[in-house]
Amino acid sequence: MKNTRVLTEGALMAALFTLILILSVFVPFIGLITLFLLPFPIIIYVLRHGIKPGLLLLTVVLSVSFFVGGLEGLPLAWFVGVGGLVVGELYRRKKSGFAVLLGGSLAYIVNFLLLFIGSIILLGINPIEVSQQIMRESVDTAEQLLISFGQESSEQLEQFESMIELLGKMTAMLIIFTGVMYALISQLIANVFLTRLGFQSSKLPPIREWSFPKSFLWYYLIVSILMIMGMGNDSSALSLVLLNLFPLLEVIMAIQGFAVIFYWSYQKKVTIVVPIMAVVFGLILPIFLYIVRILGIIDLGFDLRKKLSNDKKQS
Repeated sequence: MKNTRVLTEGALMAALFTLILILSVFVPFIGLITLFLLPFPIIIYVLRHGIKPGLLLLTVVLSVSFFVGGLEGLPLAWFVGVGGLVVGELYRRKKSGFAVLLGGSLAYIVNFLLLFIGSIILLGINPIEVSQQIMRESVDTAEQLLISFGQESSEQLEQFESMIELLGKMTAMLIIFTGVMYALISQLIANVFLTRLGFQSSKLPPIREWSFPKSFLWYYLIVSILMIMGMGNDSSALSLVLLNLFPLLEVIMAIQGFAVIFYWSYQKKVTIVVPIMAVVFGLILPIFLYIVRILGIIDLGFDLRKKLSNDKKQS
């Protein structure tokens, strides 16, 4: 009886996964949203029944995905399927929210790397080079449009061309960033559904409590100094490492800074709209993001949030 229920539920989860996969692959715009829902059927199935039935479900969805989505569907199913297995098992073991995020991030990063290497070796297609080519064609189109209006190529287009060239050197950073962001967003969505279904999901702590080890500050300062010295401008191995490390460390400093803003808002009982708007401004205004990173640096170096807490107690 139990085996029948497990198999029946597995068939339902496979059907749900297939439906979400079809939307993700074939429906524009909506697919960008459903893409983050893809791991959920596997997560909840592993959470309820364990890793072994989950492996069977993964085998089924991989087979179905190949017939439904072809060469587009199969890699995507593998990417989210294995990640869903890992996340579901971590949920089942009642690991902390950050442990689930770390495990999911590692799973998605490794899968992304395997798919990237497989695309180059098996298909002879480098996804980064394809992306660069598409962006170059867009720049050429924009440049021709400017010329047709009697204007010269703008400085912004030249800067964009330089960014396209850098893209090929920052493959590692892009893979890591994509894996972590996918793990984070899909975990937040999964937590919402799991809570509504009555499961005790491992939620991430509030952003105001997020904090990175102080060692990241030293990494950031060392890498920044090396970048200022021009060691990220050549084609050496050190340059590649710096080009990939620097933006990741900048993101970490920004997250630390946003955590300070959320903490300050919480301490002052300011509406949640204020820190959310700070995040929005940080995403669209580089100068504001620079200030946020400085906040993060100060917090890591001098325990800014602890001082804010002490000031509140004294007042």
